[in-house]
Amino acid sequence: MFGWFNWFKAVDIGIDMGTSSVLIYCKGRGIVLREPAVAAVEKGTNEVKGVGVEAQRMLGRTPGNIIAVRPLKNGVISDDMVTLKMLQMFILKWKGRKSLKNARVMVCVPSGVTDVEERAVKKVAYDLGAKEVFVLEEPRAAAIGAGLDISQPRGCMVVDIGGGTTDIAVISMGKCVISTSLKVAGDKMDEAVVRYIKKKHNLLIGERTAELIKMNIGTAYPRTETLYTKVNGRNLLTGLPKTVTVSSEEIRQALSENLSALTQGVHSVLEKTPPELAADIYVNGICMTGGGSLLFGLDKLFSETFRVNCYISDDPLSCVALGAGVCLEHLAAPSADDMFLDDIV
Repeated sequence: MFGWFNWFKAVDIGIDMGTSSVLIYCKGRGIVLREPAVAAVEKGTNEVKGVGVEAQRMLGRTPGNIIAVRPLKNGVISDDMVTLKMLQMFILKWKGRKSLKNARVMVCVPSGVTDVEERAVKKVAYDLGAKEVFVLEEPRAAAIGAGLDISQPRGCMVVDIGGGTTDIAVISMGKCVISTSLKVAGDKMDEAVVRYIKKKHNLLIGERTAELIKMNIGTAYPRTETLYTKVNGRNLLTGLPKTVTVSSEEIRQALSENLSALTQGVHSVLEKTPPELAADIYVNGICMTGGGSLLFGLDKLFSETFRVNCYISDDPLSCVALGAGVCLEHLAAPSADDMFLDDIV
């Protein structure tokens, strides 16, 4: 009796632990937290001084004893302790306590994670106080969150471009038939912008500045009207602050290598797709999710390259978390295990 009482009191939580942001979905309430996956850590003590938006503002601006870090790299955990502390502080912001006692937690991970990386994700969730932990592949979660019916014997293709990884998958009957995970995504694009401006303008800028440039004037396809923006940084020749003007066409050139890697990745998956499923994709198109899909003209570039309709989902930033939420709504039995996910999707 008391066991069932505790179960009804328990909360089902979905966590999208992305490289650039963390989203938490609460069953019955929707997305309750959305924060940058950044933690400000004091050297020596490893004490977390701030997380999320507060820590993101510290990137590149902290004193010597405090460093702003991203404990999640390429979609997986690179620092267990800092990740745990960061998630505890996120949960504290949301619930007013650091624990998820008795909760059932569904964590979304990239399709290419190893068993070791998956165990690390589960360990962090259990350390948060979770009673049960489920793991869901991000491409499946993204497809569900985008509103695709992946339960039918019909090919659906999703390209989820996040901060650290790009997951490309063809899904049918709830399973990933063909999938791949590329280490080319938003962060690599930011690094490419930093390198380009350093080489072309002898100007050193931070990753946060590069991200803003990419968001404001970045493009994957030639614009009808060239955009310009002023960029502030440090002159590598004089060591003094300097401002230069950068065009959208320059940023397209800076991103060309990464865009080529993305198109090659999608092409590789399409090449391996069974012909019947390929025919479905030609009819239904390719669904793009994740923050990286919002790069101007990327959908047009893919459509022109593959001669297939490529479209961006209605809420690309939230698709993975929303997909986890849909799966949570179907979790019925308190003793469910990972195999139960096969029945959900």
